[in-house]
Order: sequence, then C-alpha cells, then structure tokens
Amino acid sequence: MTIPTWAMISVEEARERILTFFERLGPEPTPVIDALGQVLAEDILADFDIPPLDNTAMDGYAVRAADTENSSESSPKRLTVIADLAAGYVLDTSVSNGQAVRIMTGAPIPPGADAIVPFEETDEPLREPGEAPTRGDTVGVFKEALTGANIRRQGEDIKAGQVVLKAGREMRPSEIGVLSSIGQTEVSVYRRPEVAILSTGDEIVKPGENRRKGQIYDANAHSVAALVKAFGGQPRLLGIAQDTVEDLTEKIHSGLDADMIVTSAGVSRGDFDVVKDVLAREGAIDFWTVRMKPGKPLAFGAFKAPDGRRVPHLGLPGNPVSSMVAFELFGRPAIFKMLGRVGWERPVVKAITRDPVVNTDARRFFARCIVTKGEDGRYYADLTGPQGSGILTSMSAANGLTVIPEDLPRAEPGDEIDVMMIDWEQPG
Repeated sequence: MTIPTWAMISVEEARERILTFFERLGPEPTPVIDALGQVLAEDILADFDIPPLDNTAMDGYAVRAADTENSSESSPKRLTVIADLAAGYVLDTSVSNGQAVRIMTGAPIPPGADAIVPFEETDEPLREPGEAPTRGDTVGVFKEALTGANIRRQGEDIKAGQVVLKAGREMRPSEIGVLSSIGQTEVSVYRRPEVAILSTGDEIVKPGENRRKGQIYDANAHSVAALVKAFGGQPRLLGIAQDTVEDLTEKIHSGLDADMIVTSAGVSRGDFDVVKDVLAREGAIDFWTVRMKPGKPLAFGAFKAPDGRRVPHLGLPGNPVSSMVAFELFGRPAIFKMLGRVGWERPVVKAITRDPVVNTDARRFFARCIVTKGEDGRYYADLTGPQGSGILTSMSAANGLTVIPEDLPRAEPGDEIDVMMIDWEQPG
C-alpha cells in the first residue's frame, strides 16, 4: 500500500517532535584538550593577569625612549648594551641613561626601559639562519622610538578576576587556547551524548567478514557513527541484528544505557521490517513517515530502559543515502540539543542549478549536488549524478543538498534554488 503524502508529516514537524524528547545532558569534568565542540557548564575566571608582566612584542633592544630622540641612519644615537634578555627570564638591572638591553620577544621589560627598538632599526648586522648573533658593546639606533613602542602591557589580554569565558560558550580551538593560557587543564562541560548504533538485516555483514552471494557490507553503521562523531557525540556500534524480533530485541536491550539508539533499515512495510514491531512492543512509536526524499520511512519513538528512562530511538531507512540525509536532518539537531549547543542549522545558499531537478512525488527533495562559485560571484549547483538512494558515492561527491519544496515538481537549468551546505568551505 502506498502512503499518501497527506498522511506523512513535514520535515519541520518531525524535527520538532523529535527534539521534545531530548534535553541537555549533565556536566562532567573533562581535560581541556578533549573538550572541543562541547559547551562550558560554568564561568571561567582568571586568577592572574595575562601578560603577567609588561613584555616585548618584538626582538630588539629595550631602551629609554628619550635616549633615541632625533635618531636617524645618518646620525644614529649610540647606546651601551648592558645585558641580553631571553623570554622566560627577568632582569633586575635597571636601564639607565644611554643604556640598552638586547631582548627577545616575550621577555619582560627591564626596569627603566619604556620602549623597544626592533633589530631592523639598529646597526646590528643581519644574520643568516643558523649564524650566531653578533652583539657589540654598543648599538646604534636609526629611528626615534616612541614611549611604549612594541610593548605588550601587563593584563592587556586578561586581568585577574575577569570572567574570561562564560557558561554556555562552545569550546573551539581558540577557547581551548584561552583556558590553557590561564593554566587550566580541566573544565566542566556538558557531556557528550552516547549514541548506540544498530544495523539490521540478514543481508548485512560487517566489513572485513566473508560475504556470501546476495549480501552487502554494512556502510550505514559506520557512516552514521562518523556523523555522530563529527557532530560532537560518542558513537557505540551494537553490531548487526538479524531480521527476527528476538535478535533485534536482544541487541536493542544492550544499548538501552545510551542516550539515543539509532537503527538503520527495518522501518518500511516489508515482511521482515521488524524494527517498528519491536519499538511498539518495547516502547512507543511517535511517527514513522516524513514528507521528504530520500528518507520517507523514518521511525521515531522511545524505548523504555530498565531504570525507567525513555531512550529516544531514531529508526533510519536502510538505503545508505537516505540514512545519512535523515541523520543530518534529525540526528544532528538532537545531538546539538544534548550537548547544549545552538546553531545546528546548516547554511542555506541561493544557487543556480545547471541540471534539471525533478521532484516526482510531492515530497521535499534533498538531491545531492556540488556548489561552486562562478566568475560572476553567484553560486551554481551541479547534481552529483544519478540520485538513487542507494548510490552512496553521490553523497561522497556532494557538498550540498538541494531543498526543493514539496509543491515544486521541477527546477529547470537556470532556475535559482535553495541549497543546504553540508560541507561549508566557501565554494570556489
């Protein structure tokens, strides 16, 4: 029996109903370097200034600015070099009238100095790579230095007691750098969701195992696991369940301690599509068809765990492209919500299609395409070839998905369409 499109729910309704099942997970201490993509659960305060002391922004000479007044290449001011100072060390000796300290980037400014003259503005000989520095007892300054020149002031980045990162901030590489700069090795972040992933079907075998005639290797579990990891979750593979209620039930039970269970296949109307049967018996079905292509047979509900928790279940279609597209549209927002992250929406661009995009059955059509930017500055979309939901290489070649509305039967070459970018490096 064909399901009429009016009996299916929209992508937006499906997503809204799915997200009501999820909440942000609790906080946990995590090493800073492992917290990338997670969300801070607490404000982070600094207990010292950064920089902790005034320091030099350049290699050169620490001087008194007044001693360089009217300096020029034709009439350099010559100063007595009293010391060398490397980064990580301090100099107690004060710089007096007519004196200079040869200083390396990051080293604290010596007492008495109020400016840095770069090597390039002195008569110190330019040395080749690997050549030992040549320092005389004096140095000629070719250019007048202004007070404060090339000095990074104490606390100009962070001041003691300052909230450097607020709770709710997503941890990016720059946030990890900030935390490391104040000596933090561990941070409280909302934990990553664990997503249990189960493939179903007698025709499926694990990659690397012997495959008999009529069987295929399991691509879905690994592509979905990769998406889970890319979106910030922790995937756990439960293996492959045979097309029996007993085996499927046993394997689902092994994943009920996870934050979400994802299955692939077994959610359409075939004789051996038993996922819906098990879901109905072990939990509750919320919906199982969505007005989209690919990905119409999508089951969602919740299993009841032994501890009384409701474990959300996303039943993906068996075709690999359908599985990936459906997880992109519904699994990604769910993981973001559990992480406490916002902004799960992908960028959508206007692009000129170079190919006809035919929408045959009044569902929203997410065709795989490649978006590039033309010489006129506009975006152009080319389909990645045949759009069958079993052609996984078409997904590998794509950086975007067309968003063809349900009521648009066809987009012609030259038409402007919406494209959701799934691999957003500025198309060029």
